[in-house]
Amino acid sequence: MPAPRNGAGRNLKQAIGVGVVLGALVLTALVTPHAWYPLVAVAVALATYEVWRRLTEGGYVLSLATLVVGGQVMMWLSWPFGTTGLVAGFVISVLLLMVSRLFHHGRHSPPHNYVRDTAVGVFVLTWIPLFGSFAAMLSTLSREDVSGSRFIFTFMLCVVASDVGGYCAGVFFGRHPMAPAVSPKKSWEGFVGSLVFSMVCGAASVVLILRVDGATGVVLGVALGLGLAVCATLGDLVESQFKRDLGIKDMSHMLPGHGGLMDRLDGMLPAAMVTWVVLNMLNGA
Repeated sequence: MPAPRNGAGRNLKQAIGVGVVLGALVLTALVTPHAWYPLVAVAVALATYEVWRRLTEGGYVLSLATLVVGGQVMMWLSWPFGTTGLVAGFVISVLLLMVSRLFHHGRHSPPHNYVRDTAVGVFVLTWIPLFGSFAAMLSTLSREDVSGSRFIFTFMLCVVASDVGGYCAGVFFGRHPMAPAVSPKKSWEGFVGSLVFSMVCGAASVVLILRVDGATGVVLGVALGLGLAVCATLGDLVESQFKRDLGIKDMSHMLPGHGGLMDRLDGMLPAAMVTWVVLNMLNGA
């Protein structure tokens, strides 16, 4: 094995320990009926609070209640009504956000930085509960005798494969920065490692776990891995710039060895969206 070219950038013992606990929570939710939606809902609420607190420290004025309650409305409406309920919840949440910010200081005091704060609020609603709802809706997918838990497991395996592939390739071979102005440690070599691991895992998971035979399973699996790795990488970059704008290193210290919850979910949330889109194609496969 070649010597690592770059440092890990975190306490690996803590990170692995917390990762095991998080993995156990996910597995427990998979084997417990109707537990996946509550788990995702709690994660979305905590992540929303985490981001809201950082934005408040940075001088932004947003209603925590509007963001958290609006996010929960979006997510829980997606359970019985699918994307129709999700879009309806998103529109309602954005409207409430606009009104709550308009009268944040009362009817007799004009709002300051209204457009800035409202735009950031819409960004938060999109970034966390909207994307998170797609992760929750994976549990509603089914195909013949394949249950929703298998779709969630496929998603989690590909996320882990993308993360491990990017981490290993970046540490051992990372030499060419992908976007040094945004995230100096993210390299093209790491991105290639993420792509390769995720596509291989996607192809294997769709064929073996979701039981899609032949070339169709391989093609869909590769497409899943490709889209997931790209979205996860873009999610990482978005969060890096978000923290750079606020002048912070981590979102919080909620997860030792990882930083904040959003430091762990930043790539998973947009990846969940593309996973839901690709795996929905299995209905016609």
